[in-house]
Amino acid sequence: MDNKKTWFITGASKGFGLSLVKQLLQSGHNVAATSRNVTDLISAVGVTAPNFLPLEVELGNEDSVGCALHQTNAAFKSIDVVINNAGYGIGGSIEELTDRETRDNFEVNVFGTLNVIRMVMPYMRSQQSGHIINISSIAGISANTGWSVYAATKFSVVGLSEVLAQDVAEFGVKVTVVAPGAFRTSFLTGESLNMAKHPIADYSAVRDIHTKYLQMDGKQNGDPEKAAAAIIDVVQMENPPLYLLLGEDAYDRAMAKLEKLEREFRVNEAITKSMAYNA
Repeated sequence: MDNKKTWFITGASKGFGLSLVKQLLQSGHNVAATSRNVTDLISAVGVTAPNFLPLEVELGNEDSVGCALHQTNAAFKSIDVVINNAGYGIGGSIEELTDRETRDNFEVNVFGTLNVIRMVMPYMRSQQSGHIINISSIAGISANTGWSVYAATKFSVVGLSEVLAQDVAEFGVKVTVVAPGAFRTSFLTGESLNMAKHPIADYSAVRDIHTKYLQMDGKQNGDPEKAAAAIIDVVQMENPPLYLLLGEDAYDRAMAKLEKLEREFRVNEAITKSMAYNA
């Protein structure tokens, strides 16, 4: 195929990652896919092929990430697209979540992403090309009650992506940050979602919203296969977007947040602009 690329995808044994791997392999692309358990990954993908490189990687470990990228480049002679998909949700108020629970979530959702970017950039700078796609969440644009730490990690992914896009543009490297809404994946199951181990009874609103979300499992409106196809399409664009919202719910929440920000900023415009030294 004329547009054959090499893709490096983290968190590939389920959800968007698995959908992407299967669609890309079917289209003839080279795919290096990572998971914490390579046996589960191979089983989930269900195929072995010369263009499929399953890798067991600890994303919090720079050496592990660097080794995986070296193997990918050695096998396929380039790394054209990176998809930072690995991550998990965590529910609870800031008070309820321990320091360990909080740091562990940042370790995977943020520092794992940073490790991959840091380790892949030498290849992309050398090629003078590449596309980095960071999977955030609509929670990284418009957060909801009960998901403070998860939202903080996803806001971080949005923020680092915005600046990364500026920093690497001179090397011909493109960046897209994806903010999905609710999709029918395993995200709301124990495989991908942790809840505060020590909930506090006073947080009744947090418990109510968690119950509502958990009842959505298996009923989410979004189709992960369509999301994967949309992400693949973005890579084919000459001028791909920096921001990609996926799902009608994501669009509605993002637009409501824009309107809220404008109202808040304008209401306090006089105070904001009154900060200069008097001449």
